[in-house]
Amino acid sequence: MNNKSFQLGLVQMRCDVNPQTNLDRAVAHIEEASKAGAEVICLPELFRSQYFCQRMDPSLFDLAEAVPGPTTEKLGRLAKSLGKVIVASLFERRDAGMYHNTAAVLDADGSFLGMYRKMHIPDDPLYLEKFYFTPGDLGFKVFDTKFARVGVLVCWDQWFPEGARLTVIKGAQVLLYPTAIGWHPREKAEFGVSQHQAWETIQRSHAIANGIYVGAVNRIGHEGAADAGLEFWGASFVADPFGVIMAKGSHDREEIVLAQCDMRRMEDVRRNWPFLRDRRIDHYENITKRWD
Repeated sequence: MNNKSFQLGLVQMRCDVNPQTNLDRAVAHIEEASKAGAEVICLPELFRSQYFCQRMDPSLFDLAEAVPGPTTEKLGRLAKSLGKVIVASLFERRDAGMYHNTAAVLDADGSFLGMYRKMHIPDDPLYLEKFYFTPGDLGFKVFDTKFARVGVLVCWDQWFPEGARLTVIKGAQVLLYPTAIGWHPREKAEFGVSQHQAWETIQRSHAIANGIYVGAVNRIGHEGAADAGLEFWGASFVADPFGVIMAKGSHDREEIVLAQCDMRRMEDVRRNWPFLRDRRIDHYENITKRWD
């Protein structure tokens, strides 16, 4: 593995009602990212469909697929042909009545390195994920790819410092957060700026607290009822190990967000801001309690 640096590419895209259209679009964007020099390429959360969790509809379980399965096989072939790492967020059908929000990691040789199942499952207006997803049972994971040790978490996980920390202490060099988050249009004027700032700030804080690169990749576009639904805010970004935003997407355009992640920067930040050194792990036992 190259410990010096790697180029990270985040695919910010809109999603159609047709899964095949979305897969074809994702493939085209991955090829674009690869051509631009990206070595680790991450797709947004549940990219093969529009964000179906806005309503509870049992027929939507038909969108799920096996992981590994047809999509990972196609992306694995693509990863091998390009020589690049691909991280893909999928609706996993594990068995009848057992579904997960899952991120699969394909290495640069096309091999399926494994998957992470989303641990924290939200239940908010238009984010009705508890109806669809069983909480992850694989724990927090790191994948030793050709270019970097990649930790993957998914969307709602990004609000929890525990997930970031536990992934980092497994040796991750970058945290990737495939995401589907946006505004309720009727709330945007009053709360939109603060909501977006909170989302960005919490992930930059993971970068700072852990001295690690963080990449958050979101979709764009309005999905759902014309006078309601969700307006996904894009703004995919990469933060360096001190929380500095290196690259950032727009709110409304499909694009590839690229950043060069240099392990020397991580070394320098951790030497001068040694938060990991100064952790008092002998006094953290209460972190496993709901409340004290």
